[in-house]
Amino acid sequence: MRRYELMLVLRPDAPDERISAIVDRTTRDITADGGQIVKVAPWGRRRLAYPIERYREGSYHIVVFEAPSTTIAEIERSLLITEEVLRHLVVRQERPAKALHRDGAEGADDTELPSVEDEEDVDDGTERIDESESEAAPAAID
Repeated sequence: MRRYELMLVLRPDAPDERISAIVDRTTRDITADGGQIVKVAPWGRRRLAYPIERYREGSYHIVVFEAPSTTIAEIERSLLITEEVLRHLVVRQERPAKALHRDGAEGADDTELPSVEDEEDVDDGTERIDESESEAAPAAID
């Protein structure tokens, strides 16, 4: 079985019960087809890069799982017909070679998922220059 990462972007106005039902249904579909859930990480609401179906924000969730490749098509089919799902993406993860950990256990799962705290900007006191308006831009043609 291969390891995959599924990112879900759900409508921000969907009720929390419906969002958790969608994530639960997706994880049940994975396990029903012989897969195994590694981690489920809700990222919360975030601003989208561009509007999708008039929404400027989305509720993000990440599911890391191991499953046979035949499971992916069923999951994507289910997500495509779900109204609350704005976007989804399934990516195959490359697993590093198994290494012995300090306690001697092989293959312990140390998968790190980025968190909200990782993305906070820290003001280090340096001034940022907007490169789009630098002097290196070509001059306007008269």
